[in-house]
Amino acid sequence: MFEAGDVILHPGDFCFASAGTRIRTLLGSCVSISMWHPRRRIGGMCHYMIPRRRRPADAGHELNGRYADEAIELFLRELSRTRTMPHEYQVKMFGGGNQFPAARRALDIPRQNIEIGLELLEQHGFELTATHLGGTGARHIVFDLSDGGVWMKHTGQTVADQAAAEAEQRAEQSA
Repeated sequence: MFEAGDVILHPGDFCFASAGTRIRTLLGSCVSISMWHPRRRIGGMCHYMIPRRRRPADAGHELNGRYADEAIELFLRELSRTRTMPHEYQVKMFGGGNQFPAARRALDIPRQNIEIGLELLEQHGFELTATHLGGTGARHIVFDLSDGGVWMKHTGQTVADQAAAEAEQRAEQSA
């Protein structure tokens, strides 16, 4: 059920807000990182798709949350703006599920997404308090900035299968 104050993150989106906001997303091979400051009740979540840009953009480029390294930079900008430090946050990381478990792939984006996220968080002094990474299937994530709670539903279905099943269920309910 969606309520006022809910923000839906699509792939590449980033949100940083305060108590009263819930952030939701659906993950497949992508990764989400949530950060919550328990004293100030602020925080955010990203939904990145790939580790880095193939070609570095100009120094003045706008940060794009589709890339893990730039999503972390978006967090760092918010920490600077709010005058908070990485160690003050509860950090959780989710996703990186294989969406094509039967196929052998030379380019393992889910694994790369997980590895770079872990590397960047450590590099910038963030400490993880929870993870749910890898495997197969989709993950529904809801992050409540009022209390820092993150709820996750993990299904064995791929994101495409999950979306098709939900569309079929909505069609049956409206019939």
